[in-house]
Amino acid sequence: MRRNLTPLSTPAYATVICFLIALTACKKETELVPDNQPPDYDGVATVVTANYVNRLFIDLIGREPLDVEMAAEVAALESASLSQASREALVDKLMTSTAYLEDDSSYTNKYFTRQYELCKARCLEAASDDIVDGAISNAQQAALADSLAGNTSGANESNLELQRLLALKRARTDYRDGLIGIDEVMRRMVFNSIYDVINMNSFNFINATFDNLLFRYPTQAEFDASYSMVDGNTAAVLFTQSGQNKSDYSGIITSTPEFWEGMVRWSYRTFLGREPSTFETYQAMSGFQNDRDLLKVQRRILTTDEYANIQP
Repeated sequence: MRRNLTPLSTPAYATVICFLIALTACKKETELVPDNQPPDYDGVATVVTANYVNRLFIDLIGREPLDVEMAAEVAALESASLSQASREALVDKLMTSTAYLEDDSSYTNKYFTRQYELCKARCLEAASDDIVDGAISNAQQAALADSLAGNTSGANESNLELQRLLALKRARTDYRDGLIGIDEVMRRMVFNSIYDVINMNSFNFINATFDNLLFRYPTQAEFDASYSMVDGNTAAVLFTQSGQNKSDYSGIITSTPEFWEGMVRWSYRTFLGREPSTFETYQAMSGFQNDRDLLKVQRRILTTDEYANIQP
């Protein structure tokens, strides 16, 4: 027997449609995320790896690798497929290896010499060792002349300046031997007569230290506090720290959080030719203020694909 079906009313028809849509929406689909595969470095040309090795040698120890060094390091990197660990091993080797080299030196000695020269380039217009030695000689002669003339105050000042210059010259080996940190290295760079000659008078000295170390100029309040210390030997507060002379000032400006951020920015400028991003700065600063390990900051930069110019 044939039955006549009653047509669905409009509300009922809408209910059925909604039910079908809900069933379709509940269907689970596999979502593919593009470019989410681990990088494959096997296809990187040997010339790219060689350029990376060459750049590391120049940036870290100030010279190109010898042929035997180039062959060995390229082979080591390629055998490890340019892994992060293999890059870190090479960077650490150039920074810390004390193995004897034929030029009567070591990689670590060359690395810290290179760092010392970079610091002088940043603050002292790349003053040569001859200029430093000449300033030391002048301070010694001045101290002797003041002493023979009975000028006690003058002799004391000359001897103080002599000690600052000797400390500047020792900064390379003291830093290498772990006796001082990079903050003390930079304090010595700005607290000596050579820096004073480059930046004559207190006005220029204060602006120069802010620019060299923090990459900015002081606010009026910061300048006033700094000037009171540097020029007037008067107690003042700068970056929440109290000081009353030039020595105190040089210690304060190389211990503020902005100083450590400045070291991060300097590292990116030196090795990548650009400013770090906000996230990169955050990553570096998260531990840097506590461990003060500049080598770690540099290692992070020097093992990136960007620095190595690798496009896997």
